[in-house]
Amino acid sequence: MRRTVNLKLYQHFLHRTDYENFFLKFCASFPQERMFKFHQVKHIFEILDKMRCLRKRSTVSFLGILVILLLFMNLYIEDSYVLEGDKQLIRESSTHQPNPERYVHTFKDLSNFSGAINVTYRYLAGMPLQRKRFLTIGLSSVKRKKGNYLLETIKSIFEQSSYEELKEISVVVHLADFNSSWREVMVQDITQKFAHHIIAGRLMVIHAPEEYYPILNGLKRNYNDPEDRVRFRSKQNVDYAFLINFCANISDYYVMLEDDVRCSKNFLTAIKKVITSLEGTYWVTLEFSKLGYIGKLYHSHDLPRLAHFLLMFYQEMPCDWLLSHFRGLLAQKNVIRFKPSLFQHMGYYSSYKGTENKLKDDDFEEELFDIPDNPPASLYTNMSVFENYDASKAYSSVDEYFWGKSPSTGDVFVIIFENPIIIKKIKVNTGTEDRQNDILHHGALDVGGNIIPFKQNRQCSTYIRLGEFKNGNFEISDVNQKIPFDVHCMRIHVTKTQKEWLIIRSISIWTS
Repeated sequence: MRRTVNLKLYQHFLHRTDYENFFLKFCASFPQERMFKFHQVKHIFEILDKMRCLRKRSTVSFLGILVILLLFMNLYIEDSYVLEGDKQLIRESSTHQPNPERYVHTFKDLSNFSGAINVTYRYLAGMPLQRKRFLTIGLSSVKRKKGNYLLETIKSIFEQSSYEELKEISVVVHLADFNSSWREVMVQDITQKFAHHIIAGRLMVIHAPEEYYPILNGLKRNYNDPEDRVRFRSKQNVDYAFLINFCANISDYYVMLEDDVRCSKNFLTAIKKVITSLEGTYWVTLEFSKLGYIGKLYHSHDLPRLAHFLLMFYQEMPCDWLLSHFRGLLAQKNVIRFKPSLFQHMGYYSSYKGTENKLKDDDFEEELFDIPDNPPASLYTNMSVFENYDASKAYSSVDEYFWGKSPSTGDVFVIIFENPIIIKKIKVNTGTEDRQNDILHHGALDVGGNIIPFKQNRQCSTYIRLGEFKNGNFEISDVNQKIPFDVHCMRIHVTKTQKEWLIIRSISIWTS
């Protein structure tokens, strides 16, 4: 039975053009279980808004809307086709008892993205963990024509983690190839090399049976990809979706790796510090590598939605492209990427046809020394901020910075810590390689105690000066031996007006 969508949900858009209102009415003719969510339709309109300025000069707007309508109708038709194909698969299956609950298709209820996908996994090694851990590391692997890097990747994960870190991680490997002989060989190799990790409950090997996969032949050839390439990347999306679905409740956070990756030393500690520094900040995806689907971190509570999303659009585009759309639909506009990168691509041959793949992340550092703690804090400044380069970006562990217009004598940049801290070391860098003159030419750094309310913010009543900036930078060690109190506040103080603007590239704090 079809249910139409109530157009009252879309009254927000009634002031739009006739073309856009026509698009909404078109959407309303579809069953609710095939409909985009409200925020997805809104995302489409944001695209349409960008096309408005071309209306008077061309027919781009009309053609753009027409393309979107055709794609939407195509998605509906093909989803129905997939459903019918899956029903046929169920009817013809002779290897399992006809239990409808086992064969609930992924696309049955798109309105419930928070629910798990009904897949019966095969446990090839290890068992579900009894204790929820901090981080799950997911790997999906298939048989390659050339090279095999999976064992080296698993080895790197464990070798680059301390004993204490190993207590907080679990590794889930999805052997996603349909070749059972290859799976048996890989399971034998994994269990021989990593038996103690399997026994300790920190390594599991799983497989999602082929009967749960949607149709993989005769798919749309987007981007003019050859048919075998479309099949490969579409299946890869489903492989990842089933892996992510399995990992949803194992830990608090989840990071995706590929099966040909080398890890930085103590990468978990670095990830934990970044998460702590972003406490109170909304994020969907944190990136610890700039390559592909490597080092992408999620909250575990977002994994069911991500799994559904990858399945919903499995044939549309490669997984790393889909991820940027997922992030945008959940209202994280900008990429949040940590530098240096924690994971490096090490494979030489691709899993697709064994072609050469020499991609490397030039921001990767295998030995991460002196990662700052940057405890939770609120930040404010009385400087004039340029666009969206706000104060919080200087304190973040990601590749961002604060940018203010020409500061004057007496201007301040203040950090108020949530809880008093004992500081060992402070390091502040201003300017960038591209804008080497946008540094703090004359300034000092102070720390304060005795927090007091002040207007809408909190402030410290007393400050002690730790030193002056030199060539735009400030660094001091053994702070806890120089001041007699726990620190509530830290302040960058401009001591002389400058005509140049000011970039504060990074503020790093190490605590006791």
